[in-house]
Amino acid sequence: MRAPIGHFDTATPAPDCLDELTGPVADAVRHWSGSVPAEQLIHVDTDPRWADTAVFVEHYGQELLERSANCVVVAGKRGGESTLAACVVLSTTRVDVNGAVRRQLGARKASFAPMDTAVGETGMEYGGITPIGLPAAWPVLVDSRVVDLPYVLVGSGRRRGKLLVPGKALAELPGAVVLEGLGV
Repeated sequence: MRAPIGHFDTATPAPDCLDELTGPVADAVRHWSGSVPAEQLIHVDTDPRWADTAVFVEHYGQELLERSANCVVVAGKRGGESTLAACVVLSTTRVDVNGAVRRQLGARKASFAPMDTAVGETGMEYGGITPIGLPAAWPVLVDSRVVDLPYVLVGSGRRRGKLLVPGKALAELPGAVVLEGLGV
């Protein structure tokens, strides 16, 4: 199969390669529902040495720079309570943690979650966290520009491999909230 974006040697519908995904991501693909069929989620095999955006687009296609999204875990705090959430923004932007995220979570303070928290709570590898397969109770904040893309490249739960996902599918994830200006 040919990938809908980028230049990858291997592209496979995610339901056909569940063993390439972490447990939470594989479970989410296995139980996928929504207007976009699970077969439209495409797993591409990539070298983990090229996982960081600048090197990645140099190797797999410069056009991916505008079609890649990062998924970061944030913690919003209010009173003694902390709320974890995921934020999905284009890789050419950064998450507006102190504005859009803080307001959406109703938090007094918001910050990026520590790496051990992000990895431990998601069951995914750092640098490969994806919005697919996150804990059900988490808000998944998605920048509207990500949703507008026909396909967007996101993590697969591991540093090796990525997922190509129709942008509108991310808006249908459990807990998804589409926000204008989440990425600045």
